[in-house]
Amino acid sequence: MDLSMLKPKTGSKKKKKRVGRGFGAGSGKTSGRGHKGQKSRSGGMKGTGFEGGQTPIYRRIPKRGSFKNLMFKKNYVVVNLRNLDKFKEKVSLMDFISQGVLKEGEMLKVLSVGELKQPLTVEAHAFSKAAKQKIEAAGGKALHVKKIKVRKEI
Repeated sequence: MDLSMLKPKTGSKKKKKRVGRGFGAGSGKTSGRGHKGQKSRSGGMKGTGFEGGQTPIYRRIPKRGSFKNLMFKKNYVVVNLRNLDKFKEKVSLMDFISQGVLKEGEMLKVLSVGELKQPLTVEAHAFSKAAKQKIEAAGGKALHVKKIKVRKEI
């Protein structure tokens, strides 16, 4: 036995239908397209939105409210104040990346759920108003990072 004897399992490979090869082949003459009409001719099928010459529905309906600004939408990874108590003095974006909270290229927002027991300097892309007030009330600082995207240092 060698590689030249290998064959696919019977029934696993189906032959392509060959049209226009005479009556004996089963689909000769009109090649399964029937007689006359638009669909029987080459290039005869119109596009999906074609309505027989009538103005199509996508042109009849007004286009209000369908715009979505998804390409420029800012998605933030959210961290609450109660999660910041395990840090000492300064919390940078690299701390969040090393702990797996933040991935490279994501943005961080700090929310005000919980309380701070110690003064912290927190770096983030955005803060809620209440979170900023609580950080400053505890004697810390809320620093906005100018860069929108974070790059992991190698």
